Amino acid sequence: QLQLVESGGGLVQPGGSLRLSCAVSGFTSDYYAIGWFRQAPGKEREGVSCIIVSDGTTDYADSVKGRFTISRDNAKNTVYLQMNGLKPEDTAVYYCAAIGYRPPWVVVRTFDPREYESWGQGTQVTVSS
Repeated sequence: QLQLVESGGGLVQPGGSLRLSCAVSGFTSDYYAIGWFRQAPGKEREGVSCIIVSDGTTDYADSVKGRFTISRDNAKNTVYLQMNGLKPEDTAVYYCAAIGYRPPWVVVRTFDPREYESWGQGTQVTVSS
């Protein structure tokens, strides 16, 4: 398994910004994707954003499109989630996760948490005035 460590969470006011980081270590060759998920109290874990490592393709949940941006720094083995225009409903524990190698003919559902083999410990994001 890969090891993933999230950082960058905190308390911000509505309309504010945060940048989350996901540092990846361990076996880093030929993994398929990094995803960001979040879980609010009393709610199930939901996909927020993902990036396909091989070609940089990204996707976002409808609730965060236009506000959040996922990016990567391959030299640092780090994936970022820039969060702008934060709303109280964004309050949650945010997790990064990794999908290992998949053959090209396998269909990967990147917003399905069951596809992910490795998970970080989570970082708390609280949006409140």
